[in-house]
Amino acid sequence: MPWIRVFSLDEATGLLKTQYDAAIKRAGRIWNIVSIMSQNPRALKASMDFYGALMHGQSPLSRGRREMLAPVVSAANGCTY
Repeated sequence: MPWIRVFSLDEATGLLKTQYDAAIKRAGRIWNIVSIMSQNPRALKASMDFYGALMHGQSPLSRGRREMLAPVVSAANGCTY
Protein backbone atom coordinates (compact mmCIF):
# COMPACT_ATOMS: atom_id res chain seq x y z
CA MET A 1 0.00 0.00 0.00
CA PRO A 2 1.36 3.47 -0.86
CA TRP A 3 2.27 5.77 1.96
CA ILE A 4 2.67 9.54 1.83
CA ARG A 5 4.05 11.38 4.83
CA VAL A 6 1.76 14.16 5.99
CA PHE A 7 2.66 16.98 8.33
CA SER A 8 0.63 17.37 11.50
CA LEU A 9 -0.75 20.68 12.71
CA ASP A 10 2.00 20.74 15.35
CA GLU A 11 4.67 20.44 12.63
CA ALA A 12 3.12 23.02 10.30
CA THR A 13 4.81 26.37 9.77
CA GLY A 14 4.48 29.23 7.30
CA LEU A 15 2.05 28.75 4.44
CA LEU A 16 1.14 25.22 5.55
CA LYS A 17 0.18 26.49 9.02
CA THR A 18 -1.92 29.22 7.39
CA GLN A 19 -3.69 26.64 5.22
CA TYR A 20 -4.26 24.27 8.16
CA ASP A 21 -5.69 27.11 10.25
CA ALA A 22 -8.01 28.04 7.38
CA ALA A 23 -9.10 24.39 7.07
CA ILE A 24 -9.96 24.25 10.77
CA LYS A 25 -11.88 27.53 10.53
CA ARG A 26 -13.73 26.28 7.44
CA ALA A 27 -14.51 22.70 8.48
CA GLY A 28 -13.64 22.36 12.17
CA ARG A 29 -10.82 19.94 11.37
CA ILE A 30 -8.13 19.06 8.84
CA TRP A 31 -9.57 16.51 6.42
CA ASN A 32 -7.32 13.92 4.74
CA ILE A 33 -7.74 15.61 1.34
CA VAL A 34 -6.04 18.67 2.87
CA SER A 35 -3.30 16.93 4.86
CA ILE A 36 -2.28 14.72 1.93
CA MET A 37 -1.07 17.90 0.19
CA SER A 38 0.95 19.06 3.20
CA GLN A 39 4.29 18.41 1.51
CA ASN A 40 3.45 21.09 -1.06
CA PRO A 41 1.70 24.01 0.66
CA ARG A 42 1.58 26.07 -2.57
CA ALA A 43 -0.32 23.27 -4.32
CA LEU A 44 -2.58 22.95 -1.26
CA LYS A 45 -3.37 26.67 -1.37
CA ALA A 46 -4.05 26.56 -5.12
CA SER A 47 -6.32 23.55 -4.65
CA MET A 48 -8.28 25.23 -1.85
CA ASP A 49 -8.58 28.45 -3.89
CA PHE A 50 -9.90 26.43 -6.83
CA TYR A 51 -12.35 24.58 -4.59
CA GLY A 52 -13.53 27.89 -3.15
CA ALA A 53 -14.12 29.33 -6.61
CA LEU A 54 -16.06 26.24 -7.69
CA MET A 55 -18.20 25.95 -4.60
CA HIS A 56 -18.66 29.59 -3.58
CA GLY A 57 -18.09 31.57 -6.78
CA GLN A 58 -20.61 32.67 -9.36
CA SER A 59 -22.26 29.74 -11.11
CA PRO A 60 -25.45 28.87 -12.93
CA LEU A 61 -25.79 26.03 -10.38
CA SER A 62 -26.99 26.70 -6.85
CA ARG A 63 -24.67 25.94 -3.95
CA GLY A 64 -26.93 23.02 -3.02
CA ARG A 65 -26.67 21.51 -6.48
CA ARG A 66 -22.89 21.86 -6.44
CA GLU A 67 -22.77 20.12 -3.05
CA MET A 68 -24.95 17.30 -4.38
CA LEU A 69 -22.69 16.81 -7.40
CA ALA A 70 -19.55 16.30 -5.30
CA PRO A 71 -20.42 12.84 -3.90
CA VAL A 72 -21.91 11.76 -7.24
CA VAL A 73 -18.64 12.57 -9.03
CA SER A 74 -16.65 10.86 -6.28
CA ALA A 75 -18.78 7.72 -6.58
CA ALA A 76 -18.44 7.74 -10.37
CA ASN A 77 -14.67 7.97 -9.92
CA GLY A 78 -14.63 5.18 -7.34
CA CYS A 79 -13.45 7.56 -4.58
CA THR A 80 -14.49 7.57 -0.96
CA TYR A 81 -16.10 10.96 -0.39
